[in-house]
Amino acid sequence: MKITIEGASEEFERKLLALVAEHRDELTLTVGTEWTVDRAEHYLRSLPAVARAFARMVVDADGSKDADVLREEFDRGLRGPTIALSRAVPRGVREGHWPDGTPQPITPLYDPDNPSWQRAIRYEMTSENVAVFREAFARIDNSGRKEPT
Repeated sequence: MKITIEGASEEFERKLLALVAEHRDELTLTVGTEWTVDRAEHYLRSLPAVARAFARMVVDADGSKDADVLREEFDRGLRGPTIALSRAVPRGVREGHWPDGTPQPITPLYDPDNPSWQRAIRYEMTSENVAVFREAFARIDNSGRKEPT
């Protein structure tokens, strides 16, 4: 039997995955690891304000933002925002908000000509994810809900 479910809420997805987990020895399960607007919104809301601002700058730059420009914007450096971004995906997996294997939406690009000095030169997001995260930011901006900091 093959079942495809699209447009399910996060709550439904968690309940369904829990049921499937009970029968994992009998089933083969493939779960989409792509970013959806619901997943992206949850991801963004889970971030501290500085990391959310970092993500917004990458999205607003159509998915490619020079690291030196970001360093100028964040006077305390990029370590705080980038650590928060990298920890959000594994936390979401642990909490059941998206499946294991979901990729980081924002990734650093390092200078290939200088492998010994691993300082990011750019932060990138795929064009597919840019559209998804734009919609997620629009939801957040229009929700009127106070975001956690």
